[in-house]
Amino acid sequence: MKNKLGASVLYRCRRWMKQRLGIQVTILVLSFFVGIFGATAAIIVKNLMHLTVSLLNDTFPNAQVNYYYLAFPIVGIVLTVIYTRRVIKDHIGHGVSIVLKSIFKSEGKLRRHNMYSSMVASTLTVGFGGSVGLEAPMVLTGSAIGSNLARLFNLNAKSTTLLLACGSTAAVAAIFKAPIMAIVFAIEVLMLDLTSAALLPLLISAATGTVLSLLFLGDTLTLDIASTQFFFLKNIPFYIILGILTGFISIYFLRLLRFIEKSFQKIKWIQLKILIGGVVLGALILLLPVLFGEGYESINALLRGDVVNLFERSPLFLLSQRHWMLIVFLLLIIFLKVIATAVTTAAGGIGGVFAPTLFVGAFTGYLVAEIANYYLGFNLPHINFVLAGMAGVMSGVMLAPLTSIFLIAEISAGYSLLIPLMITSLISYLCVSPIEKYSVYTRNLAEKGHLKTHNKDKFALKKINWNKIIDYNITTLPLHSTLREYTQYIAKSKRNLFVVLDENDKFAGLLVMDDHRDMIFNQELYDKVLVDDLMIEPEEFIYDTDSGEEMLEKFNRTQNFNMPVITHERDYIGFLSKARVLNLYRDFIAAESED
Repeated sequence: MKNKLGASVLYRCRRWMKQRLGIQVTILVLSFFVGIFGATAAIIVKNLMHLTVSLLNDTFPNAQVNYYYLAFPIVGIVLTVIYTRRVIKDHIGHGVSIVLKSIFKSEGKLRRHNMYSSMVASTLTVGFGGSVGLEAPMVLTGSAIGSNLARLFNLNAKSTTLLLACGSTAAVAAIFKAPIMAIVFAIEVLMLDLTSAALLPLLISAATGTVLSLLFLGDTLTLDIASTQFFFLKNIPFYIILGILTGFISIYFLRLLRFIEKSFQKIKWIQLKILIGGVVLGALILLLPVLFGEGYESINALLRGDVVNLFERSPLFLLSQRHWMLIVFLLLIIFLKVIATAVTTAAGGIGGVFAPTLFVGAFTGYLVAEIANYYLGFNLPHINFVLAGMAGVMSGVMLAPLTSIFLIAEISAGYSLLIPLMITSLISYLCVSPIEKYSVYTRNLAEKGHLKTHNKDKFALKKINWNKIIDYNITTLPLHSTLREYTQYIAKSKRNLFVVLDENDKFAGLLVMDDHRDMIFNQELYDKVLVDDLMIEPEEFIYDTDSGEEMLEKFNRTQNFNMPVITHERDYIGFLSKARVLNLYRDFIAAESED
């Protein structure tokens, strides 16, 4: 009874909103609620993670060397794997990739459990020391909230994708209190088309998420930035050097992450994955406690200039008193953080690379400034280079320079560093993009052909279902038929094109009636001429595995208006018409371009 009542109320609400408000205003109203729910989810997860860490610290007080670090990561990964495999029974890793895949494959539809599952899983992973971030799971959570709310109101695919992007925008805006960056993230990373119809809902969700975060978390930022120092033109060469360095570190990040994940995929036993990943991660955290969790506290320590105390609980603390050893420690942190992040996710933990990229970039920027100041006698501002380094690595790993620039500009409470951020981010991007075509989020999707891009032509060719315009009504006849039998097929068909199949029902050739019309009316040849003598072999085929781009290229190359579709084993499927292909392509582009 309650379910029927709820369904009735929902139906009336949907009907009233669509009739009285119209679809555009309905989306604006829903974007506000998506902003509330997405931001609330992000706030809850942040608090849950901090609560988990506080409980662990209170239960197991920090010693000079805390050997509990060896156990915490394994416990966290075990709990995460149990939750995902036994409770959720679904794969929820790499949250941003799941969102991108849903946009391409399922018209922005995400499963209901995605509204909460990654919240719980990422809290367990990060709270127990997993060296990953909460941002990607929060993007998935916010996106799922927007997607499911759109489905609740029976919105079309384009509106569903828009509200999905609103959810991710609200979550990211709430985490960093950076509304502009959150909108840029939706456009640059989620590849949402920037139109007037899309911009206003994104603005509403971003503003709502930021305001809620300010109400419940206060005006303190994730990163504790007191004040940046003035930008001097004479420091530009060092920002260029930093851009090149962060570019190469981004390539190292992407390739090592991919290598470790593929290596773990070869391990069939999940128990062995957890054991190896947990032990490696625990050992790294024991050696360098700064690798525990997201790492924002360590970034804040760099911003305060409190770098020596970062090694306070490390077994190697006494060695850090020597300056050259401090440089070695900074290098170790940069390179080992990537390993810690990779083994966390590869072993079954849930989290993203958003925070790790900021972490690695911060230490890279500090390292450049420290070497230039101590060994070369310059006076570079550490805080500026920490911030620029963060933007550089994020730009290179995510291939999203605008997102990285606006994030650091907003969290540093001003745009005084805009030029250094632009220099470092763009140079990093230019170093990475010729070598790594796809970002950390998009490579696997691109390899499987499941990636939407801002290029509408390529997206259409990948997204359109060509099977629905295949002509299956072309008459087929056996290879060893006579001309007499052929004429009988002609009498029953309304087409002038026929497909010839061999004794194994494989494609053998084509018959075009106009090519031998004179023979058809010569009855003396009916039992003398075989179909085998009349058929032609097409110069080109469309295979069932061909991409849209390959198919159109074959039409253009051969100048044919119709082409047979077969498998690589020569099983005949049907025919494709160039006119129908272009009509379907044109309709898809028109629908995608609606504002």
